[in-house]
Amino acid sequence: MRIGVDAMGGDFAPGVVVEGVARTLVDFPDLDIVLVGHRDRIGFYLEKYGIAGFPHLEVIHAPTVCEMSEPSAVSLRAKKDSSITALARMLKAREIDAMVTPGHTGATVAATKVLVRTLPGVDRPALGASMPAKEGRFLLMDAGANTDCQVHNMVQFALMGEVYARYLYHRERPRIGLLSVGGEDIKGCELTKETFKILEQLPINFVGNVEANAAFDGVADVVVSDGFSGNVMLKCAEGLARATGYWLKQGLTKSAARVIGAVLAKNAFTELKAHGSSDVIGGAPLLGVNGICIIGHGGSNPVAVRNAIRVSAECVEFGLNQRITEVIAEVGELAQPTEKK
Repeated sequence: MRIGVDAMGGDFAPGVVVEGVARTLVDFPDLDIVLVGHRDRIGFYLEKYGIAGFPHLEVIHAPTVCEMSEPSAVSLRAKKDSSITALARMLKAREIDAMVTPGHTGATVAATKVLVRTLPGVDRPALGASMPAKEGRFLLMDAGANTDCQVHNMVQFALMGEVYARYLYHRERPRIGLLSVGGEDIKGCELTKETFKILEQLPINFVGNVEANAAFDGVADVVVSDGFSGNVMLKCAEGLARATGYWLKQGLTKSAARVIGAVLAKNAFTELKAHGSSDVIGGAPLLGVNGICIIGHGGSNPVAVRNAIRVSAECVEFGLNQRITEVIAEVGELAQPTEKK
């Protein structure tokens, strides 16, 4: 199996990415890695981590980088030789089985949608983010790929998320919830009210509306949302986690007694940090594109890069896209735009 990796993606590229690839080559010797990026900038780290000339590693030169500050469309049009665009072309040509990038999310969505296209019956791809709950995790669909959505998009997000949750959480019938401002079916905006009506008709384990605070209680395995609301929820959770860490640090260093207590509770804090960390997941899948694509966090560390590559390979073995296509086809017109019904 060949996995393409964006060496230039993320806040700490290419060093962190190359280190993650080095760990992958040791832990998963059956995988072939295609590392795409600026050859000169990558070379130093290949030597540093001892994988220069490694038999299961191929390096492909891509001279430009999609910077985080650039608009997605500009990155796609003006940087046709970027690492992200090169990977999307390779995925389209089936030269690789999956692609992994901790880089520009918007540029990745644009490149894969334009070059790789979407699966049969899927209108738009969606980003599935694994979020921590009181017990375990839940999948947020969509976490930011689509700011404006229609009902059929939301229905497709639910179906794709249900398939992925079966793989990710090993649940035979994952619970599907709809993000809204109240638990009752009459609550919400026009989009959520109409989506609710369709989700009730699908052959899924639909548990109804889910408020944002209840999502973290673990009431659903998949929380369906438009990309705007989903991304706000995601960024709010990330910001609150950082702020909580800051408040704890400030409070625990106000006296010697508190510092001693913090040292004694070090293992508890370590467990708390691990529960909220997405490093074990590695990245979020861009579900619905005609190829496996995992997008990592911009601040990904080597562990996250290694796990993103692992997850991409497991998605290929799971037959994720084939399963999504089958489910979309089974539902038929309920998952398509109204005018097509």
